[in-house]
Amino acid sequence: MRFINRSQYFPPEGLNAGGIVAYFCMEIAASPEMPTYSGGLGVLAGDTLRAAADMGLPVAAVTLAHRKGYFRQHLDAHGIQTEGPQPWSPESLLVGEDPVVTVTIEGRPVSVRAWRYELEGVAGHRNPIYFLDTDLEQNDPRDRGLTDYLYGGDADYRLRQEAILGIGGARMLRALEYEPSVYHMNEGHASLLTIPVLEQELRGAGLQTATERDVEAVRQKCVFTTHTPVPAGHDRFSGEQAYRILGAERAGMLERFGCFHDGLLNMTYVALRFSRFVNGVAMQHGKVSRQMFPEYTIDAITNGVHAGTWTAPSVQEVFDKHLPRWRQDNVTLRYAIDIPENEIVEAHAAAKKELFAWIRSTTGIELRPEVFTIGFARRAATYKRADFLFTDPQRLMRCAESQGGMQILYAGKAHPADEPGKAKIRRVIELAGEMRESALKIVYLENYEWKMGALLTGGVDLWLNTPRRPYEASGTSGMKAALNGVPSLSILDGWWIEGWIEGVTGWAIDDHDDEQGEARSLYEHLEQTILPLFYKDQGQWRRIMRSTIALNGSFFNTQRMLEQYVINAYFPEQRVAKEPVAAREPNLEGTLAH
Repeated sequence: MRFINRSQYFPPEGLNAGGIVAYFCMEIAASPEMPTYSGGLGVLAGDTLRAAADMGLPVAAVTLAHRKGYFRQHLDAHGIQTEGPQPWSPESLLVGEDPVVTVTIEGRPVSVRAWRYELEGVAGHRNPIYFLDTDLEQNDPRDRGLTDYLYGGDADYRLRQEAILGIGGARMLRALEYEPSVYHMNEGHASLLTIPVLEQELRGAGLQTATERDVEAVRQKCVFTTHTPVPAGHDRFSGEQAYRILGAERAGMLERFGCFHDGLLNMTYVALRFSRFVNGVAMQHGKVSRQMFPEYTIDAITNGVHAGTWTAPSVQEVFDKHLPRWRQDNVTLRYAIDIPENEIVEAHAAAKKELFAWIRSTTGIELRPEVFTIGFARRAATYKRADFLFTDPQRLMRCAESQGGMQILYAGKAHPADEPGKAKIRRVIELAGEMRESALKIVYLENYEWKMGALLTGGVDLWLNTPRRPYEASGTSGMKAALNGVPSLSILDGWWIEGWIEGVTGWAIDDHDDEQGEARSLYEHLEQTILPLFYKDQGQWRRIMRSTIALNGSFFNTQRMLEQYVINAYFPEQRVAKEPVAAREPNLEGTLAH
């Protein structure tokens, strides 16, 4: 499916354009120069919007400005994390819009303005992202910083922010003369947008007059993606907070329509109650979400990554040579199975060299390109188990010494309030110091961000993922690695259940009820299969690299993901016949690694 280029819709001229999708997310990774994201959710949102621009799908996105960023991570020699601000200036990078809208919070009027950033697709189509900002002179000093910090402050601060995002964002789009056909809430943080959409349906009547018919009219315009099976990831606020911050009319309406659970305003239930389509972000996550919210129908659309963003420059050159339309049509990566293996290996070697040169220039640490290198980079949340690889550190060291050596590159921030997550970082760095004289070299890179992530997923030899099941909703870093021919070794959770073909796209750590059993499987894979292949059977290793691109790179991308959203969530009534995927796939029989 492809979309007509409709760049003429773009503001500031204004329009009344049916078919526009309004995409709301608390964080969006729009550009490496703008620290407006914390991790996977924001990067996914940015990748989704880049794919929309590539496909010519008209989307207007809304987020917050986050003038102080998320935070800059500093790690001392003992692995103790401290945080510093990441200030940036919307004035210097974005275009200011004229409208100012007002949101009443705790009885005070809060003025909200917007800054525009334009994403340009491969064919020139442009889509806007609007960054909402309350740093205006007319605002109470308490409110001027409401859009400064991503996931900062206390629960009051969070609810105020969500009111700015949802209520202020929907009003801003109307002030900019949008009439969206679809509102996509990417996580529950944005679910308060349903209030102004409902107000529009009521045409000036009070929220207390809303009926089930009015709610149904809102539902027909809204879709919701939930991203986490971790209970703490679903925002909940006390009834006192809801009534005080949102006001009695709004909070009373939400309570009346079933958005309070156990006496708490639950933002996930707001989104569920007011959406006609709800999805998790992988097949397994859809199942888990249905168990968490059994009274709702929850579908699944597996995440992807933006191929043009996360493919290393050296690998892009190979794709450009053999698959010249891969950026416009990511399915074309299926034909990577016909690219000469030596070209993929040489491109990866160049990406590895670039990664090691960057590490040397930023840390002074020298790494050896001929040594097998594992990458592990993600938020330092406890369920992701950053230290799981060191369940038996002596066995890991023996494995490295007997096989030819290993280098392990770590990166990831712990939320400033997440002390257990910070302890995981300290543990990894402590173990790295203890193993300094062995054939195993461990490096923890501080301040994990966009550019580092691209270098790591392009330059390592194996991507490791060890979450505690079933808490990995999807995960996307392994998808980025796959685009670069880097196979994964992972727990069977999230996307890997769908991407795993043993010995072809990577390897699965066996399911066990205890961590010791999982750790044994991990070590056995390294000792008996992965390291012997890398060091002694380069022909088979090359075939695995190539099949990883052809099978996983061609599917786990935001272009395929967004097409599923269009067909199933955004415009299901406008389904069009597509050429069967099988008709476009090459014959892979006999060519994949076995």
